[in-house]
Amino acid sequence: MSKLSMDVITDILYRLPVNTLVRFKSLSKPCCSLIDHPDFVRAHLNRSIQTRTNLNIILKGLHLYSVEFDSLDTAVPLEYPLSNGAGTEVFGSCNGLLAFRITDKNLALYNPSTRQFRRSPFSEIDPPPGESCKSGYVFYGFGQDVKTNDYKVVRMVQFNKNDDEDDGGYFFDYEVKVYSLKNDSWRKITKLPCYLRFMFQFFYHLLHRRGYGVLAGGVLHWVMPPRIELGMRNRIVGFDLGTEEFVEVPQPECADRNYLLDVGVLEGCLCAICNYDQVSVDVWVMKEYRVKESWTRLLSVQKTRAINILTFLRPLAYSKYCDKVMLEINNQKFAWYDLQKKKMRSVKIGGNLGTFGAEAYVGSLIPVEDRKRMENKKQNGQDELRKRNRKKRDDFLSQGFKLVL
Repeated sequence: MSKLSMDVITDILYRLPVNTLVRFKSLSKPCCSLIDHPDFVRAHLNRSIQTRTNLNIILKGLHLYSVEFDSLDTAVPLEYPLSNGAGTEVFGSCNGLLAFRITDKNLALYNPSTRQFRRSPFSEIDPPPGESCKSGYVFYGFGQDVKTNDYKVVRMVQFNKNDDEDDGGYFFDYEVKVYSLKNDSWRKITKLPCYLRFMFQFFYHLLHRRGYGVLAGGVLHWVMPPRIELGMRNRIVGFDLGTEEFVEVPQPECADRNYLLDVGVLEGCLCAICNYDQVSVDVWVMKEYRVKESWTRLLSVQKTRAINILTFLRPLAYSKYCDKVMLEINNQKFAWYDLQKKKMRSVKIGGNLGTFGAEAYVGSLIPVEDRKRMENKKQNGQDELRKRNRKKRDDFLSQGFKLVL
């Protein structure tokens, strides 16, 4: 190994899975420093994304499971701190980090590859001043602000009347707050568009976890379903993590305008999923973000004997050679869709999963803890250890003098 150049060693390390690199950190201080270096972490992540390696699927049911994308063999329980059985939700993933909702006020970020875990500080949900209302449905989103290299959580709370009168979610503004991992603090967003008042629809958002934002182009996306009684069509609502402002995203021109819209993501490109009466589904991909003309229909799926109804469909990832797309269907099945043959083939994953939601994530070395914070914490620990050792020494010497006297 000593005869190999550092460039060759680094290139070899780039090709290794994250779990192996985590173990290699204990070999030596130089090895640990190399693997922990931000340039190495970034280069390893970029290579994983470009080569479609280190990819996993997290299954979100009553409990959390993970399965390697290359094997798609058996799902294993996802171990994480503060695991309290059922109830913890994963509402987003970005560059190997998972965003957890333990309660509406208790959120955390976790890297399952390095097992680093960090809770966000507590942030109250504040109803509009002077209004008699209570918090209702909560939308979440998680992603990266590429310009500042900061990871952010978005929490968007809808308010209802205290008297439980059915107001359709029309009459109260939402509270929107953004958590910054770099600053470890929350900030309230005050500039909110009027259409947020029409965002929530009970059955649409509660089913299939549609309240969790989809990240593409540095923007989190949700769907505002149609309000037929108000003459409002489907709308894709975006929140730009860089400017921290809401944006509208153009939709594809579907042949049939009577459809239920959903959103997804494939390799960083926004997808629009158009469901026609649970009989057929079109998946469109936006090749150039926020350019309406770049919408391209990727695939169309019809119901079959094995799948007699299409209540929900979402693309998860391309195959290694980009000739197939992994689909999640009805929160119960996986299938490969062959883009050339235009046929589906079901995929069975072991583990007695029941119903689930699925999301792809890439294994990475991205730290959850800020490097300076970790260094300060380590320094404070060393200072505390020195103080304790100094006190023990002084106590020992004091006792010795007493014995002599």
